[in-house]
Amino acid sequence: MSRTRRIRSAGLIRGVLAVLICLALWEMFARTSRSTSLTPPLELIGQTLAGMLVDGTLLINTLHTLGRVLLGFCIAALIAVPLGILMGRSRFAERFFLPVVSVLLPIPSLAWVPLFTLWFGIGNTATICVVVYAAFFPLIYNVWAGVRSVLPIWTRAATVMGAGRWALWRKVVWPASLPYVIAGTRLSVGRAWIGVIGGEMLASPTFGLGQIIFNAKEFLNASVMLSVLVVIGLIGVITERFIFNALEEATIRKWGMAASARR
Repeated sequence: MSRTRRIRSAGLIRGVLAVLICLALWEMFARTSRSTSLTPPLELIGQTLAGMLVDGTLLINTLHTLGRVLLGFCIAALIAVPLGILMGRSRFAERFFLPVVSVLLPIPSLAWVPLFTLWFGIGNTATICVVVYAAFFPLIYNVWAGVRSVLPIWTRAATVMGAGRWALWRKVVWPASLPYVIAGTRLSVGRAWIGVIGGEMLASPTFGLGQIIFNAKEFLNASVMLSVLVVIGLIGVITERFIFNALEEATIRKWGMAASARR
């Protein structure tokens, strides 16, 4: 077995062990609690999760939430990436847009839900607007920082060797800024999930994981809420392991711009 594979296997074992410890601690807490309805044991959570899978409730609502996340993130990326690149390459654009980004970045996306609900009504549109807002600022900030981080000597050397604007961008600026872009995408997707769950809980669309949590809260059904949280966590693990890690392996690690993950 190669060294990289051994490192990954050891990381996987550590991750599984950490999850098992957390589950054991929860089970101990649930079993010693006075009310199993408020702190359900793992068996009850598993039964609830299986029931929601069998009747299709979980699948339908998960697909609706995933659709909002993907749509909101794509809209945010279509605006944030070109604008971040422009800010990184143009001092005028940076001075114009950076103050606006700095003002809006600290404002939580959920603080906009009441306003978006007033402007667009309850339902899908308001929730997607929350996702767009949540995903936009981490991405534009990291794209701007990545483009700004490119050393001037690299661009000058490429220009001296005859690289045109497109070749300069494709061969120098974009690869050098890609670690920042991927990091910003990670943050952006995480913020998008926070925004979509909060938006679904407060803006009341018909379907969505946030709506399941909100409805379960009304009936003090903690097992349903925890089942949905488990699903969200699993989606996060899958996204990290099979999308972002693969993206890094195909780009910045392949180019020697980042060390292989020690997981």
